[in-house]
Amino acid sequence: MKNIILGIATLTTVLTACGNSSSDKKENNIIAQQPAVLISDTATKQAPAVAEVKAAISIKEILDNYLQIKNAFAKDNSANAATAANEMAKAFANFNKSALTAEQAKIYADIEDDAKEHAEHIGSNGGNIKHQREHFDMLSKDIYQLTKTFGGGKKIYYDHCPMYNNNKGAYWLSETKEIANPYLGKAMPTCGTVKEELK
Repeated sequence: MKNIILGIATLTTVLTACGNSSSDKKENNIIAQQPAVLISDTATKQAPAVAEVKAAISIKEILDNYLQIKNAFAKDNSANAATAANEMAKAFANFNKSALTAEQAKIYADIEDDAKEHAEHIGSNGGNIKHQREHFDMLSKDIYQLTKTFGGGKKIYYDHCPMYNNNKGAYWLSETKEIANPYLGKAMPTCGTVKEELK
């Protein structure tokens, strides 16, 4: 009789342990599933941030082309400026406007046609650096506004040359703090000062 009671007690203990094990497995399954739900929920909430990153990447492409134009002018290289300007016109054409908010879209629309036209003028006037620089002056104003609104993905310096255009002066953007004047080129490469830092 003792053996039967002992057997029943042992069996009860084993079944209870198995039941807990089964319950633990169910709990583990539920816990294992929760992170997937949380990740999915987080990804959904972050969708607008991803769209903003895409917009910044496209702006960065436009800005990078602008900086190539600027660096070409600093070396008095009209042909390289024209090549970079043609690439910039393509970057404007490929820009994904669907990622913009209504306010961003309005600002972008105000800038796009004008900036693209200046880039096209620079691109089609290789060999006429004086005319290219006139358009670069106006393009710089557009790219400054674009960078202020969307960011360029890196630190940018907003520089000023007081002597360009019969001392009327002009601004440009640069990726370096050191002045490399795109308006006066090799004649006066360090003429100018940093007026603002954009991040």
